Amino acid sequence: MNGPKIAFQTLGCKLNFSETSDMSRKFRDNGYKIVAYKDEFDYFVLNSCTVTKQADKKCRAAIRQAHKRNPKAFLVVTGCFSQLKADELIIMDGVEIVLGNAEKPDILKYIGEHIISKNKIIAVEAGKSINSFYPSYSFGDRTRSFLKIQDGCDYFCSYCIIPTVRGRSRSDTIANTVKNVTEVAKTSIKEIILTGVNIGDFGRNNNESFLELITELDKIHGIERFRISSIEPDLLNDDIIKFIPQSDKFLPHFHIPLQSGSDVILKAMNRKYKREVFYDRVAKIKTAMPNACIAADIIVGFPGETDRDFVDTFEFLKRVDVSYVHVFSYSERPGTNAAKLENKVPTEIIKSRSKSLHELSTKKKLEFYRNNIMQKCRVLFESNVDDGYIYGFTENYIRVKTPYRQDLINNIITVKLLDLDEKNIIFVNQ
Repeated sequence: MNGPKIAFQTLGCKLNFSETSDMSRKFRDNGYKIVAYKDEFDYFVLNSCTVTKQADKKCRAAIRQAHKRNPKAFLVVTGCFSQLKADELIIMDGVEIVLGNAEKPDILKYIGEHIISKNKIIAVEAGKSINSFYPSYSFGDRTRSFLKIQDGCDYFCSYCIIPTVRGRSRSDTIANTVKNVTEVAKTSIKEIILTGVNIGDFGRNNNESFLELITELDKIHGIERFRISSIEPDLLNDDIIKFIPQSDKFLPHFHIPLQSGSDVILKAMNRKYKREVFYDRVAKIKTAMPNACIAADIIVGFPGETDRDFVDTFEFLKRVDVSYVHVFSYSERPGTNAAKLENKVPTEIIKSRSKSLHELSTKKKLEFYRNNIMQKCRVLFESNVDDGYIYGFTENYIRVKTPYRQDLINNIITVKLLDLDEKNIIFVNQ
């Protein structure tokens, strides 16, 4: 292929990865040659993130690096950071087009307009007014695909900028989602991860529900496994929990944001539940699926978080049966209600609290892994090889390895979990 060379770089969430994959297919279908972003290219597209200050820094650095590698290249920035900082981005060296999230699907059109006019373009619809939904799914991995089923959020947690940059909650229809999954099923993909900003809210704008969706997806031939990405505890209802162990395809793997184990902080965060709701969800999952993997999210250092609030969080996590914890240091986002709060937690205290929770998470994960030793599981093996080993994940998201064999790639094999290595990866037999 002799068309223009274009590179993509994606920062942030699984949702961004699915959208980048959709954009790259459009360019490929229109004669562009897709290359790695570290290679030589004519065009560069950054799909950006702004969930934290660190994400903003990574976006700026990625743009500077792209321009340095290819000074004559044409740079396009889209996504959540461009939604907030379009004026800042358009004056960066090499940047010719800045697109918001609503304009992302029309990226080819905007490039065409620029080629004709030679003028820089900013096209960013106000985030809060975005109401369109476009589906996407990733094809970058031979074994699994991220499928976008929902976008936006109506929760307006006080620390979160996402409703501002992604808009209100909206989703595809069940019929269209089934159609997209059927298309993915024609490929070599074995596993789909359902993704969105708040996927438990799926279907509310169409008088449908997330439970109705997963019930229909469970019937589709050609996809062997489905995983549910992050789902809010107040939306993870009893019917969904009862459905998973009865399903042939949906896996016992849950990612449930908690954010704090202190009801005082949860209220200040404008979360929609108290911690006992989270505890109840976990207990019901473990009753129905004792080997289920449950990950939790925690934000450390939210404004006003006292020593007592942190101890409440730590002790709550010790007693709740989660498998591990994703720990995030609070990052102030201008424009959010939390940014206006006083009683900021000093950085050194945030680091200390974060360290304690990371250590607790490691202990919990080791305990979860050890409890699964000698169990028989079905593993989807990936194509990556390291030091003579091939890797994969069990149904309940335990990472495993075994000596490399080419015939294992992209196949689901029943194995026995044997022992942990020095990196806490489990050896298996074949």
